Amino acid sequence: MRITSKGQVTIPADIRARAGLLPNTEVAFEYDGNVVRIVRADPKPGSKPTRGQLLVAHLRGRGEGGMTTDEIMALTRGE
Repeated sequence: MRITSKGQVTIPADIRARAGLLPNTEVAFEYDGNVVRIVRADPKPGSKPTRGQLLVAHLRGRGEGGMTTDEIMALTRGE
């Protein structure tokens, strides 16, 4: 793998998938003197929530708790 003249490198698809690095994921670089690591960046204070966070916030508390997990699994499996 080679770093381009602009300092860019492509993260292989299998590594992105295993690490859960989706498009627009913010990352940070850590350097300990010997090794460079790419890690998920902590969200900046005051940054707008992600699409997933908005979806979870919208759905939170909307479910009606009338069925147990076993009843739901039986229903979805056609049992």
